[in-house]
Amino acid sequence: MKRKVLESARYIQQHIRSKPKIGIILGTGLGKLVNVLSIEKTFQYNEIPHFPVSTVKFHKGRLLVGRLYKKEVVAMQGRFHYYEGYNAQEISFPVVVMKLIGIRYLIISNASGGLNPAFTPGDIMIISDHINLIPDNPLRGKNELKMGSRFPDLYDCYSSKLITITEDVAFEKKIRVKKGVYVAVPGPNLETKAEYRFLRTIGADAVGMSTVPEVLMARYLKIKVLGLSIITDMGIADALKPASIVKILAAARRAEPKLTRIVSGVVEKI
Repeated sequence: MKRKVLESARYIQQHIRSKPKIGIILGTGLGKLVNVLSIEKTFQYNEIPHFPVSTVKFHKGRLLVGRLYKKEVVAMQGRFHYYEGYNAQEISFPVVVMKLIGIRYLIISNASGGLNPAFTPGDIMIISDHINLIPDNPLRGKNELKMGSRFPDLYDCYSSKLITITEDVAFEKKIRVKKGVYVAVPGPNLETKAEYRFLRTIGADAVGMSTVPEVLMARYLKIKVLGLSIITDMGIADALKPASIVKILAAARRAEPKLTRIVSGVVEKI
């Protein structure tokens, strides 16, 4: 893995002048952020040596390097999931590459199902902590990278400083946000009524199929993380209804402008 990430990073560095300090994974709800980016260089994933390629519809598979509010950033337009067949090291591979080209902060977004009955579709949840139920870990195996502790401490896993900045930005922009615990599951199926009840019982406020592998790698690399979830549907066991893709996409669209404004404001303040 070490040789591959070095080759990927060198390829990118040969084609850019900037040294990004902020990495952004443009999950659900952040697609429109590209409209406010001043883009220096666009890379297709398949042109970067050893880079994984997204197989999910709506994930464009591009790495964007540029500026947002005069801050140099690198943004992933499309991510990778365990349910696609990738292992946790492959999912988190781009995080290592972004670290090598300079990032110190990672902002990551996703779509998730709400488990907390105080949530409603279209809400934005700041991730305060996570529970990992994906049966893999990007740090499993030999510590080949030697870029962090063999047993990284996940204290302040989601940066309390970045959370405070995010809450301040949301308040300034009059955008309501929630805060809660995100649980990552393998997917790709949605959960049963019993599973939703179990996930809520163990302390989760929202459930999704991504994010945690990238966060684990980021914390190993001492990158500060901000995680944001858009609640697109509800998984309340005793009030469960059939999932509607139309309603899920509508909830994501409602939240997208708000999430874009929040992330733009956070980048400006970092």
